[in-house]
Amino acid sequence: MADNDIDPAASTQMFRAFVETPEPQTPAAASGGSRTGLITAVVIVAVVVVAAVAWLALK
Repeated sequence: MADNDIDPAASTQMFRAFVETPEPQTPAAASGGSRTGLITAVVIVAVVVVAAVAWLALK
């Protein structure tokens, strides 16, 4: 009689290991902080450029 519990390719064990492996956590707080700083810097540069253009236009 054949034993139906044997998995010769071990694919069932590999699949279970794949499914049960927890996903790595990404540091969301560090990414959000650098993005906020970048956006703030771009806004400040844009305000300075608009102010310089307005000052030169009125001069």
